[in-house]
Amino acid sequence: MTLLSKSDQEAVAAAINEVERHTDAELVTVLAAQSDNYSYTPLLWAGILALLLPGTANYFGSWFGADVLLLVQWGTFILLSLLFRVPGINTRLIPRQVRYWRASNLARRQFLEQNLHHTAGATGMLIFVSEAERYVEILVDQGIADILDNAVWEDIVADFTAKVRQGQTRQGFLDCIAACGKLLKEHVPATHERNELPNHLVILPTG
Repeated sequence: MTLLSKSDQEAVAAAINEVERHTDAELVTVLAAQSDNYSYTPLLWAGILALLLPGTANYFGSWFGADVLLLVQWGTFILLSLLFRVPGINTRLIPRQVRYWRASNLARRQFLEQNLHHTAGATGMLIFVSEAERYVEILVDQGIADILDNAVWEDIVADFTAKVRQGQTRQGFLDCIAACGKLLKEHVPATHERNELPNHLVILPTG
């Protein structure tokens, strides 16, 4: 994980401050190490493999009696459960669709928890990143969605996602904020000075 340092966080906050000088949009950035601890995944895979592997081997080799086979299955289950808890292995066991679904759910919860749906003019914007899932999403409130189609964010999200995969989360945030700011300045320009929501990067606790 490359969760950002204090100086990186200050750079993100400064970029948001600069963008919000030229738009009525309220930007909030959220960074999560991962969107779920997936604690059930090691147990699920370990259970399946502990049943199949010793049982299959014994079927062809007839090495164990029923009691010994049960002990071997329990031992296999325990060993695999521990092995599959290693973060790099755990993440690979989870289907991409499940990882993205969990990250997308967390993004929507954060949109509500950060009060982005309560801004004047409904001009809240969330830039959400979950590093373990390599997931980036931009969510906007109705005031922006009525002016800019969601498709305009796709290239920005794709570029940011590529940077997260490369471990360049800081630069991804800065480039994303700048690109969003350019569109917002043109289509949702500032009409008065305001700052309804905090501009610092929100880093979610792990676990």
